[in-house]
Amino acid sequence: MFQAYDHAESSSKTERQKWMALLARAPQPMLDLALTAHAEVQPQWLRRPETGLMMVQGRAGGTGERFNLGEVTVTRCALRLAQAADDAPVGVAYVLGRNHHQAHMAAVADALLQDPAQRADLEVTLLAPVRRHLLHQQAQRHALAQTTKVDFLTVAREAGDGEEGETS
Repeated sequence: MFQAYDHAESSSKTERQKWMALLARAPQPMLDLALTAHAEVQPQWLRRPETGLMMVQGRAGGTGERFNLGEVTVTRCALRLAQAADDAPVGVAYVLGRNHHQAHMAAVADALLQDPAQRADLEVTLLAPVRRHLLHQQAQRHALAQTTKVDFLTVAREAGDGEEGETS
């Protein structure tokens, strides 16, 4: 269900898949801020927020073979915003962790984004800030990883220079 988020987005993904991937990783405060006007609306619950476990897979080094890495806690829900209309869009959300409110707000955002009249506004107020936030987090992780990077060619040259000086 969850895709690796450090890779460039695939062009084969539909628009909904793209925004669902963003909503799954959106921090709750960002969801709350962008959806304050819709927070009080009582949805028609198709599946109330519930927490369970999901198996996470990894890929082995050069071969790319999948293996089961472990389980993570996931909260999911499904709702419909319009109580009377059976043809109203269904909002669905899966989020890591046990935060029922975050899953609820992500499902509300999914339902609203399916309405073309609200999509442009939510693109600016919700999706763009979440994209910036995730890119900032990725840059921080990359910078932290770079602090532990070792250039083995330099180490080999320095080790080689020391040995030559001793034998001369």
